[in-house]
Amino acid sequence: MAEALKYGDRIHLQNAYKNWAGGYLDTNGHSTATGGVYGVSTADSPNRGQGTGTWEVASADGKAAGTPVTSGDLITLRNLYSSAGSYLDTNGHAPAEQKKSGAKYDVHTAKGADRGTGTAEWRILAQTSDPKDGLVHIGDTVHLWNVYGGNGGFLETNGAGPAAGKYDVVTNAYYNRAEHVADWRISRA
Repeated sequence: MAEALKYGDRIHLQNAYKNWAGGYLDTNGHSTATGGVYGVSTADSPNRGQGTGTWEVASADGKAAGTPVTSGDLITLRNLYSSAGSYLDTNGHAPAEQKKSGAKYDVHTAKGADRGTGTAEWRILAQTSDPKDGLVHIGDTVHLWNVYGGNGGFLETNGAGPAAGKYDVVTNAYYNRAEHVADWRISRA
């Protein structure tokens, strides 16, 4: 039986693009966005740098640590690179080239989960799970939908990433505008 994901768990998120070769969600380089801490891209390894690919799951609705995560819950993801950590956050519009394929917002990390209303809050949506108990499980493939402005878009890979990175990460209006770019598989860190 698959283990349920719980608030407080530390995870890696692997992107499904090109048969799971999209890389692991990762912080990489300092952010140039106002209020940003680090840039976000994918990397070949979940451990490119200490904590760069590790994310701690917390409830944006006040559910306690240790509570199982239900598909549809509103969460935050705190990256564990550096002692303070920083939160996965939409910040600024996506670059013009990425907008041509439906991209909405650029993704960085922020010092807190409250930089802007909803910018660091993500609705976690499991594609399916086993058992089918409504919970999200380790090993599940999920979509992460940002709630900024009521519709911040789906987290996806889009275009080349920075040095030491694989693909850039933005949000998109479409949940899978191309070959599984918005599918993320959860593994325990």
